[in-house]
Amino acid sequence: MLLASAPAAIPVHIVSKSGWPALAERLAPEAGRFAKAQGFAARPGQHLVLPDAAGAISAVLLGVEPAGSRWRDPFAPGRLAAVLPAGDYTLTGEIDDAGLAALGWLLQAYRFERYRKRPAALARLVVPEGVAGEELSILAESVALARDLVNTPANDLGPSEIEAAIRQLGQDCGATVVSIVGDDLIARNFPMIHAVGRASSRAPRLVDLVWGDPAHPKVTLVGKGVAFDTGGLNLKPDASMLLMKKDMGGAAAAIAAARMIMRAKLPVRLRLLVPAVENAVSGSAFRPGDVLASRKGISVEIGNTDAEGRLILADALALADEEVPELLIDYATLTGAARVALGPQLPPFYTHDEGLASEIARLGRAVNDPVWRLPLWPPYDDMLESKVADVNHVSGGSFAGSVTAALFLNRFVEKTQSYAHFDIYAWNPSARPGRPEGGECQAARLTYALVKQLYPAG
Repeated sequence: MLLASAPAAIPVHIVSKSGWPALAERLAPEAGRFAKAQGFAARPGQHLVLPDAAGAISAVLLGVEPAGSRWRDPFAPGRLAAVLPAGDYTLTGEIDDAGLAALGWLLQAYRFERYRKRPAALARLVVPEGVAGEELSILAESVALARDLVNTPANDLGPSEIEAAIRQLGQDCGATVVSIVGDDLIARNFPMIHAVGRASSRAPRLVDLVWGDPAHPKVTLVGKGVAFDTGGLNLKPDASMLLMKKDMGGAAAAIAAARMIMRAKLPVRLRLLVPAVENAVSGSAFRPGDVLASRKGISVEIGNTDAEGRLILADALALADEEVPELLIDYATLTGAARVALGPQLPPFYTHDEGLASEIARLGRAVNDPVWRLPLWPPYDDMLESKVADVNHVSGGSFAGSVTAALFLNRFVEKTQSYAHFDIYAWNPSARPGRPEGGECQAARLTYALVKQLYPAG
């Protein structure tokens, strides 16, 4: 999809409405007349293929928002990857960040073809000057892996298949992978992972990948791997259950971020922890009102079995915290409250580390992987009080659901100073440039940018 060079590449002129008159003057007279006859006015998203005298493509025009506009999308050129005829293209014109423009092209070209083959996207792009094409490919391939995992339905992606994907990644990147499966979770002190997954015929597990020089700084990523969430005994209504194949989107994001870090050979000791379960309904399902033990020794009263993700994350985070990594990040499709607050495009994140918060927000904007900080508001801890256990895992009311979920998780990270939690959606309800409808990988690219900044290669 990316080409190092192509002497006959077709120019794609990126132009705003204000820049269009000057560009029109520079075009060949017949091209300018054709554009005028077709009504091209450089409206944002409007594109036009210009023919030469022989009928071949001579150039492409794409309208974008003017420079400085709050609506200007760095991925805007990416929309062309899915609509242009086969050929080799090169970007020119009003481009703020050539790397993001090219990445948007690669991300737009993604197709989920496990069950239905479609014509291959053959619009190839020449790597813009000064852009690291190999790094772009690593990012795009990693995002595609995450999207494939999210898009795969639960009949073909259960806990064992999530483990298999991590094992394949470990094999490809030279990492070691171990897993704790079924009743061994109890023996190894992961009682909440076991409790959530025990009702399924597919055994729950904790998958643990380790890569890199043990002497390097420790970075640990944790991803919620709920292959499918029925809601448990607090059964979801049908509309809420329809997209629950994506409830392992946190695991997919963590896997993608891990792949980016390993492929780029960043100098860290990386650990990837994925608790993988299916929240099913059977006679062995955990119940509302149950009190569960946890790895950390905190007793947890179950307020609602449909809030299972934070339970499995809590055991995994407790394990991660035991070795006190320099950076600990978790990703989870955790709460509907986060979507109510910020919608599907803007995941909230939580951290006590002010410096980390500032860099996450800045890098999210810089790499077009946006997030928004919400507070770990201490007074809301009272909402998690239990009369029979150390804590209830859900609040007693309908307020601040994403915040109280983050506060619950925060209890299981005690030693690590730089810890962030991302409450992601992992789905594009509708297509946007660089973001096709369907499974999405959120917060992974900004994590890679953060780790690369903190621990640069070489």
